[in-house]
Parts: sequence; C-alpha cells; structure tokens
Amino acid sequence: MIRVVLVDDQALFRAGIRMLVASQPDLEVVGEAGNGQEAIEVVRATRPDVVMMDIRMPVMDGLTATARILEEADPPRIVMLTTFDLDEAAARAIRQGASGFLLKDADPEFLLAAIRTVHSGSSVIAASATRDLFAHFAAPAQVPVPASYGDLTEREKEIFALAARGLSNAEIAAREFLSEATVKTHISRILTKLALRDRVQLVVFAFEHGLN
Repeated sequence: MIRVVLVDDQALFRAGIRMLVASQPDLEVVGEAGNGQEAIEVVRATRPDVVMMDIRMPVMDGLTATARILEEADPPRIVMLTTFDLDEAAARAIRQGASGFLLKDADPEFLLAAIRTVHSGSSVIAASATRDLFAHFAAPAQVPVPASYGDLTEREKEIFALAARGLSNAEIAAREFLSEATVKTHISRILTKLALRDRVQLVVFAFEHGLN
C-alpha cells in the first residue's frame, strides 16, 4: 500500500483528490494539511511514501515546507502541485529535491500514475511544460559545464542528450537501436557520474549548463 499525504489550502480540492486516491486498492491517504507548517507535522506523524504538495499556501508555502521535509531522515517523495505551466517555484522545488510537479487540472489517471511513478523511484513533470519550464528559468550561458560531464563516454553523452529532451527509455532504445535494459544501464551510469538523483535533475542539469 502506498501511503499518501495531501497538502493544499483548498479543502474542496483535497477532498476531490482524497476520493480519487481512496478509489485505488494500492493507494491510501494517511494525512492532510492546509499549509506548509501543518504538512511538516503531518509528515512526521504519518511517515507517508508520497506527498502531493501545493506550492502557494498561507502560513508556510509549499517550497519552504518541501525543503524542510527533505532534510528529515528517510523523507518521502514529494510532487509539487501548481496551477501554472511555467512556474519558477516548481523549478526551484525540483532543484531542492522534489520528484517533479503536476498541474492541478491534470487528468485523474495521470495523477494516480504519477503517485505510483514517484513511489517506484522515478520522477514526473507536467507533460506540457517539460522543456519550456527549464528553458524559461535556467541560465545556461552563466553556468559552466562541470568537469564530471567530461567523464561521460560519447555514447553516454548521446543518451544524456535524448533523456534531457524528455524521451523515455523505450523511445531512446528505438532511436539508438538498443535494448531498454541497455538504455537503463546507461542512464544509471550517467546519473552516478554526474551525481544526479533522477531524470528530472538530469533535465535541470542539461538546461542549467546549456547542454540541451
């Protein structure tokens, strides 16, 4: 069972998400909060697997709460919820360690899939903003490419570039005539060499350093 905490200052929105999550046999809402400060307390009390975190809330915003929760021992995965396609706060949250972000009007099935995806260790980004978000807020020319990028093999750099564009393992495998298992191995090595946690941070890294 995947344990979920919902954080949003709109009770009606939380109720809708709670009903959606509760309809799934493998998901369970174990707590709710109406602001960031409450979120920290609820997370400490319930130890969830995934937190769905609104960005803009009173008392303490979701960005601050996310940073504090991720400082805890064995923190949950956090998905930011936003109303806007291009949201600087969402980009900042991802840089802090959030597992991605979704638009509040996302399709219900996509939201449920996102919870399962981040719980499995992967990341999610609202499909409509994968590229624009980071292109809009990153400043590639101002950030030198770190030496660690030079440690990648030519093949790894090719895989890196495709992953940075948002292609899935299956899409990369088809394009490069590789097996998905081989692509997964390449991605794992790339993340290790660049000290990145997941594919979302890989996308951020690419845009920050002008490698997109």
